[in-house]
Amino acid sequence: MIPLRTTAVAAAVFASLSASALAAPTTLRASHQFPGGRGDVRDEMVQIIARDAKAANVDLEIQVYPGASLFKPNEQWNALVNGQLDLSSFPLDYASGKVRAFGATLMPGLVRSHERAQRLNNSTFMKDIRAQIDKAGVVVLADAWLAGAIASKKGCIRRPDDIKGLKVRSAGPTFASMWQSAGASIVSIPSNEVYNALQTGVADATDTSSSSFI
Repeated sequence: MIPLRTTAVAAAVFASLSASALAAPTTLRASHQFPGGRGDVRDEMVQIIARDAKAANVDLEIQVYPGASLFKPNEQWNALVNGQLDLSSFPLDYASGKVRAFGATLMPGLVRSHERAQRLNNSTFMKDIRAQIDKAGVVVLADAWLAGAIASKKGCIRRPDDIKGLKVRSAGPTFASMWQSAGASIVSIPSNEVYNALQTGVADATDTSSSSFI
């Protein structure tokens, strides 16, 4: 199992909204890259937050923009930090270019089961990661460790030699480094574009969350 950590985060202004600030109707924007309206668990996590906000009857509306329709996947962290976006859900590793420590959440072999992921989530390791998130002025609302897998058009990937010479879309730089060491070449594609990349031959293989294969 490849564990992919997806985090629902919000700009600090969202977490600090007071009752007085909500006296006037407030609209917040939520963005993510995953398919909307299809039951995707990653979209549903954001939709639950939006529905609960509406049900609270506090004049707060959260508009959800799925499928990277508002911001590209790798742009969402900066959009949150800069105040252009209020809420987002994305693999934390996508922001590792800005905060290098985030890449540690997607190291190969770090997590081998959901049980281990749960223990890791309560560890000092994750406390340090969350401290980096807090430092940027962003608040974690919910998080999840999602199972992942490897797929290839060229055959099953069972050992390092099976990946040699293939064009691989990787979920993050740590996995990309592993594939490159095994002789693969890396193509940079967000998970919502993997299907087309495999269909057109831009990529031969990918590692991604199980939900992205559906």
